Amino acid sequence: MLTVLFEDSAAMLRLIAALIGVNLTRIAGNPIFDAIASVTIGIILGCTAEVLSYEPKGLSINEAARPTVIGNIRKLVDNREGIISINELLTMHFGPRDILLNLSIDIVDGISASEVEALISKLEKDIKSARPEITRVFIEAQSWRGQDDNLRANYSATTT
Repeated sequence: MLTVLFEDSAAMLRLIAALIGVNLTRIAGNPIFDAIASVTIGIILGCTAEVLSYEPKGLSINEAARPTVIGNIRKLVDNREGIISINELLTMHFGPRDILLNLSIDIVDGISASEVEALISKLEKDIKSARPEITRVFIEAQSWRGQDDNLRANYSATTT
């Protein structure tokens, strides 16, 4: 909303600069006013582009979700019956309202596969309800030991 207001205000400033430049050129008969208006319009365009490119640039390089979003997800998962802990929580923006969540959780031993499926389905539904900007959710059920072993294997593969 703020972006639209800013962009529209900049458009109005450009129109005003053009109107003043054209009218001063007509009244004075000197084309320098038209040139000054053109330069002013160019400066307004450049400043507008610079300001508006800041946030989308961050999103285009796939930045992580804000700490508040991650904190909300952690609150939804922590202390949930059937889940021991979060092994890893990764997020990535695909757009302002489009976040990918990859979640590795350690589930208590001894529950059936259908109970695991129900737990994961309910968790995914709760996350998407609480944070509508999270549009894609991938949940991996893995022990913390298995997660640790995978991280060690990945680290040793990249350092050799």
